[in-house]
Amino acid sequence: MEIIPILSSLRKHRIPSLLIVLEIALACAVLCNAMFMISQRIDDLRLSNGMDESGVSVITVEGTAPDQAANAIPRDLAALRAIPGVQAVALTNSLPLTDNAWENGFSPRPGEQHPVNTSAYFLTQSGDRTLGLKLLRGRLFSDDEYANGKLSSNFTAVGHVVVITQSYAARMWPALDALGQTLYSASGDSYQVVGIVADVIAPSLNINTGNRNGAYWCAFFPMAPVDGLNNFVVRSAPGDRDRIIREATQALATMEPAAVVKGRTFTAIRDAYFAGISNMIWMLSLVCAVMLVVTAFGIVGLSSFWVRQRRRQIGVRRALGACRMQILGYFQTENFLLTTIGVLVGMGLAYAANNYLFEHYEMSRMPWFYLPASAVAMWVLGQLSVLGPAISASSVAPIVAMRSN
Repeated sequence: MEIIPILSSLRKHRIPSLLIVLEIALACAVLCNAMFMISQRIDDLRLSNGMDESGVSVITVEGTAPDQAANAIPRDLAALRAIPGVQAVALTNSLPLTDNAWENGFSPRPGEQHPVNTSAYFLTQSGDRTLGLKLLRGRLFSDDEYANGKLSSNFTAVGHVVVITQSYAARMWPALDALGQTLYSASGDSYQVVGIVADVIAPSLNINTGNRNGAYWCAFFPMAPVDGLNNFVVRSAPGDRDRIIREATQALATMEPAAVVKGRTFTAIRDAYFAGISNMIWMLSLVCAVMLVVTAFGIVGLSSFWVRQRRRQIGVRRALGACRMQILGYFQTENFLLTTIGVLVGMGLAYAANNYLFEHYEMSRMPWFYLPASAVAMWVLGQLSVLGPAISASSVAPIVAMRSN
């Protein structure tokens, strides 16, 4: 198929050509960024968590009088352990994906001006077992460390040992072994790293921007049961969770009539946290589908109009011996050229849009392979869309075309 006649024809039909190019360019730019955002949101849903989620339930007690906490907390823990099927119980200040973040600034060296913002988890005895933490190196806390753990007035741990996640260890000591190193708080306290566990998700993520820095920057501190730790974490077999939640909430509500007692499985907590992301995935997918359909109909409409405008030209070519396949190939090649121009413009727009979002809204950089993937999608869409009008053009009889005005 000769390109020169096609380019000559396109110069004579600038407006339809420009409309198709702009339509393809906008669709390509939107498709690139939408596909990237969808993939990021799917990664969010699959975000791994270094704790055994399946058997974890959470009972939250709010409204207990502080002066009664010293007696109420041991009594509540004993009541929960007495429920059949309960394997372990502990108290914690927060849990992953609950948006109840206790954050502190820590540094690998004392006196640093810019400490790393860290999610702090305070666990009572058996907390590591209850959460199902996966120890990679070192050790977990001893009974004495749990018993002596306290909260300071600025809500940091009084003890001097800490267990950290693998990603946090790599962030703080990228070229050193984190085990045995010392972590320094912004207030001047120091904590020796005694253990490294698999990455546990922070209580709060920056899920709206796709920026995952800090998702696994977590530190665990041993703590005696104190007021302020109002999340009772219960481990059981997955099949017993619903029953245990019912019995646990009833038992605690009876002992704490003035408190508000709520129970949920950790699976429900995770689903609720990512519900908005699931909806966003469906919305972005719907936007992509609608945009592609509108683009396809636009190409069909403009191509059909274009065919009607050039019926005499088609008839001349047919009369001179052009076969149907040549006419079909002419329109498909013409569309491929227009789509290629639109794709090149669209990839530039996609890159510019992503760069703007990266600079102003903390979006992640879009990997390069989304550009050719979108280009291929637009080429396929263009060829399928022009196929109907091209077949219609190739089916016009020479004598009919020559008689048309």
